[in-house]
Amino acid sequence: MALRAAFTAALVLQANAVWLAGVNIAGCDIGMNTTGYYDPEDSYGGEYGCPTSVGPTQMQHFASKDNFNIFRLPVAWQSLVNNDLVTNELDATFWAEYDGIVQACLDTGAYCIVDIHNYARWWGGIVGQDGPSAADLAKTWSQIATKYAAQPRIIFGTMNEPHDLDINIWTATLQTVVYAIRDAGATSQMIFLSGSNYANAVSFPTDTVGGGPTLSSIVNRDGNTTNLIFELHQYFDSAGGTQTYCNDAVAAQIETTGDYLRSIGRQAFMAELGGGNGEDCVDIICPVLDVLNDYGDVFVGWTSWAAGNWWPDYELSEVPDGDADVGIVSSCFAPKFAAGTS
Repeated sequence: MALRAAFTAALVLQANAVWLAGVNIAGCDIGMNTTGYYDPEDSYGGEYGCPTSVGPTQMQHFASKDNFNIFRLPVAWQSLVNNDLVTNELDATFWAEYDGIVQACLDTGAYCIVDIHNYARWWGGIVGQDGPSAADLAKTWSQIATKYAAQPRIIFGTMNEPHDLDINIWTATLQTVVYAIRDAGATSQMIFLSGSNYANAVSFPTDTVGGGPTLSSIVNRDGNTTNLIFELHQYFDSAGGTQTYCNDAVAAQIETTGDYLRSIGRQAFMAELGGGNGEDCVDIICPVLDVLNDYGDVFVGWTSWAAGNWWPDYELSEVPDGDADVGIVSSCFAPKFAAGTS
């Protein structure tokens, strides 16, 4: 399926298909934990970091072999600004490294999600609450948006998996970020917005847990919601994406989220979708992809978790085995996308 060159405010009804599908290319985030502490030197012996060599190769593989057309590129906020929110300027050395990965993504013809992977935190403090200010996050995003304002295939993933926070204050923080991105000249690209509870797809429709109804108030400068897309995540084990065995079939619950999105006239993107490579996970996740395709008017797509610069025995690794895809990709993600978009 050809990449769509433009997207509009109205929901575009599609023929039972998401139109974006791909993979997370992790590495620049490794060492980040859910409290916003970042220690890449201690992570797995310091062996793993930004996927400057394997990332471009993997993205070319997925684009060529599977026709995947979107990649998510997680990165630590600390790395982007050299761990300094006083000056809060993009670090030139690190930016050159990270932007090289982004450019490799763009070279495949795919859409590319720049994802700040900090769980709405900076060294333990919640952004806009007991940590950095909303303006601090907005300044970082303003600089990134300025870099990519003329590139329509860049998507701004404002924050990975916020959790345990005041959803009203967090919504106000995201509103500040949206204005900063738009004011920097990135007036038409998609911006992804995550609520609370680790962006969980099932809980999203509730204010107190997922934050969907509150996040719906976020708008562009002109008051519309064009290309303001909710970011959702869903894993299928009982431990939030840390086990290879899948035992939690949630297809019906994803339908409920899809119905909610339809009821409010909004769209979402499943930015982390994961499970192990065994048949148990294939049997659970494949039907969920069918649901996402059935709700292709409100689910614009997904990126599975994860390829990139992973250690060999990572539970959810989707790193290709030479020219071959691993089980969950070859048995589920790739064929379901191909079937939905053919």
